[in-house]
Amino acid sequence: MKDKLHKTNAARILDELGLPYELAAYEVDENNLSAVHAAASVGENIDQVYKTLVLKGDKTGFFVCVIPGGKELDLKAAARASGNKSCEMLHVKDLMPVTGYIRGGCSPLGMKKHFPTFVEQSCLNWDFIYVSAGKRGLQLKIKPQDLLKAAAAQTAVLVRQNA
Repeated sequence: MKDKLHKTNAARILDELGLPYELAAYEVDENNLSAVHAAASVGENIDQVYKTLVLKGDKTGFFVCVIPGGKELDLKAAARASGNKSCEMLHVKDLMPVTGYIRGGCSPLGMKKHFPTFVEQSCLNWDFIYVSAGKRGLQLKIKPQDLLKAAAAQTAVLVRQNA
């Protein structure tokens, strides 16, 4: 896997902005596309490997939440953060048409169009976090502040606090 890593749209965006990052490749398990598997594969703490979730709000339409891989999204908190009364997860079959990404390879950067993006505020506790680089088997290692800048995102409490 050490052959030349192909740059994804997410990596190109970071290059254009002059923001530092590293690409971390890992072996994809089609039967386990979880962030837990990705974290174990890149040898990192699951709390630093974030997953990208796309939701649809009742008022604002689509928006993105980026949360630690081992946590569960609090839908009420996500709705509040995004200015909605309620929201629901986007169906997997709609992920590609809406974002241009597939399950297990959805990055908060480089979607077909920009959606309001919210990153779990605990990201600021880390020097760096991992998010999908936009394809299965490839993660971006990035400073949380740089991700927030590149994604034009804001932080919010998004996970169940007892999870």
